[in-house]
Amino acid sequence: MQYTIRVKAGSRKGPLVEADATDAAAFVVFVRERAIDGAANEGVIRALADHFGVAPRDVTILRGHSARIKRIEVAE
Repeated sequence: MQYTIRVKAGSRKGPLVEADATDAAAFVVFVRERAIDGAANEGVIRALADHFGVAPRDVTILRGHSARIKRIEVAE
């Protein structure tokens, strides 16, 4: 399944996954890691894996590796 996510890196709320208020098919992911050297992407993968109840290897960032808005895929 593919989802669009908006990442809030360096957030005190994180790790947290919330439904996006503006788009029912999207999520907002809050992570404590900063957007330096891919640390935030790793935090996003771990947060989404916990949220969906899958292993981190089952979460893949398809597009937006260096952007706040990303397209991800979760294997089921």
